[in-house]
Amino acid sequence: MALDGGVILLALASGAVVGLLLAVFGGGGSVLATPALLYVVGVDDPHVAIGTSAAAVAVNAALNLAGHARGGRVKWPCASVFALTGLAGALAGSSLAKQVNGQILLTFFALAMAAIALSMMRRPKDEGDPRVHIDWPITLRLAPTGLATGFAAGFFGIGGGFLIVPGLMAATGMTLANAAASSLLSVALFGAATSSNYAFSGLVDWPVAGLFVLGGLAGGAVGLKAAGLLAGRVLLARRLFATLVLTVAAYVAWKSVVG
Repeated sequence: MALDGGVILLALASGAVVGLLLAVFGGGGSVLATPALLYVVGVDDPHVAIGTSAAAVAVNAALNLAGHARGGRVKWPCASVFALTGLAGALAGSSLAKQVNGQILLTFFALAMAAIALSMMRRPKDEGDPRVHIDWPITLRLAPTGLATGFAAGFFGIGGGFLIVPGLMAATGMTLANAAASSLLSVALFGAATSSNYAFSGLVDWPVAGLFVLGGLAGGAVGLKAAGLLAGRVLLARRLFATLVLTVAAYVAWKSVVG
């Protein structure tokens, strides 16, 4: 699409909001990227919006991952097994999505958004073992969970953090804080695989993706600080954000029907 002053500002602002939400919430934080590109920035093709958002979210997730890694919260062995097995699923899911009609895909996307929002309404459990180490039983639980999660992330063009975080906790017994930080490795790799698949078909708008990433840098920096300030009000913040996601999901569903 043509870049003028308005498009540039909207892409930067949208990227900043998504980067902030990704840093604060991890799971579910990137789900607004595709609707923002479609209905705020003005990308016409749903497939291009999904491919472009996947590229931008992958970069933003990698940058946020670096921040959490410096804090020592990433469980690298567990995160790596989950992410690497999920790559095959992400490639398969994104390949299938490219064959689906754009308006139908948006309907599926709206349903996924609603599921993400409802999952964020629940009170998260923070129990777990901060000293967990990978072993063969954990590996055998991580691999199939990663594969299935990667497929969903690739099909819907989302980071998949809302599935990755509980998947890591269930498979390993790690804490919520460790799972949220470790999930960003999968979000980054799944987004990279999905965007690469879409780019192979010419379905990524790279200039817009670059602007989205630049905005996400600022938003992510603010989000990392906000995450600490919201520590005592995490559940309220998650539920308010989930309400926003549900509202946007209803709008996306309506647009997919009338479009």
